[in-house]
Amino acid sequence: MKTSLFALLSLLCTQIGFALERPGVEFQIFQFPADAIPRIDGNTDDWDMVPESYSIGSDQLRDVRINLGAKVDPKTLDVKVKVGWVKGMNQLYFLYEGWDNYWDFALANRHNDIFELVVDADLSGGPFISSMHPNKDLTPMEAHLSFHGVHAQNHHINTPHEGQDWDFVWGSQPWIGKLPYANAAYSYDFKPGESGKLIMEFWITPFDHAPPDPARAIVSQLIENEIIGMSWAILDYDDVNNPDGRAYTGFYSLSHGFEMIGNGSHMVDFRLMPLEERFRNPLEASWDFQVLDMKRHLVAFQDTSYGEITNWRWDFGDGQESTEQHPIHAYVEAGEFVVTLFIEGPAGKARHTRVRAVAVK
Repeated sequence: MKTSLFALLSLLCTQIGFALERPGVEFQIFQFPADAIPRIDGNTDDWDMVPESYSIGSDQLRDVRINLGAKVDPKTLDVKVKVGWVKGMNQLYFLYEGWDNYWDFALANRHNDIFELVVDADLSGGPFISSMHPNKDLTPMEAHLSFHGVHAQNHHINTPHEGQDWDFVWGSQPWIGKLPYANAAYSYDFKPGESGKLIMEFWITPFDHAPPDPARAIVSQLIENEIIGMSWAILDYDDVNNPDGRAYTGFYSLSHGFEMIGNGSHMVDFRLMPLEERFRNPLEASWDFQVLDMKRHLVAFQDTSYGEITNWRWDFGDGQESTEQHPIHAYVEAGEFVVTLFIEGPAGKARHTRVRAVAVK
């Protein structure tokens, strides 16, 4: 069977997953159906469909600042995190469930229990904090505005937040922690210094380029089956005797290293998973296209259908047809065309039409 140029280009451009900080470890990001996007309300109901295999618990964390390499003691802290996404939407959804024997969030500063989330969605790698800027001739503020958090982002998320922003963005772009780029909701019934369970639900937008001016920003494109770089740490403040200090009792990192706070090369592999079979029909027709040469009216079509398929038939809308899976078609005249793909397989038949989507001039 012939393979179209469009399909080959897509294959060559597909990113090959590789381990960044923990070789052999790959976490999964659950794909929500488009009609089941999580509500940001602090409830877990929307996440009931997500299997426990997607949960990332305290057992995956290691202390990298106080008791080096130590695991989390579940008698003092126990957390699990699930991550989700929706195909076609460049947003990452999180459900954070944590039990702590001492929730520290009384002060209006960074001396609070924190979920520190770092995302390098395009795997650009390398440092992204101002102190590591390669140009040492810059002033600290010049380095901050041009570099800090620009190609990868660090979110210090308060757990919980009272009287301050829920997301302290460590960088030159505080706007990424607010709508329309992010949002959060909490559910808890404890006071500072008490024990209890916290439910936090939030979403963020990852950026390939996030300068101080949002008009110049470039949103990361989340693509099914590809790998993104991500990590997090739990900053646990149980310092009852020194509440005004900066000492924490544990800095528990998913990367198992402290460098994750400011270097994209120390992220962990996360795969954007396909939609699970239970949410799909046995046979679904879909397709995409790319104009290869506008002057010659040359268009490459790519079959993106789902299921076991034995036959394809393309109606290009100009009286011509093809039975190839990924055909290349040259239109004789300019115009807008209604194109339909018909597919057949053991599960039956399906079709997908796109009205006046293909245009050549």
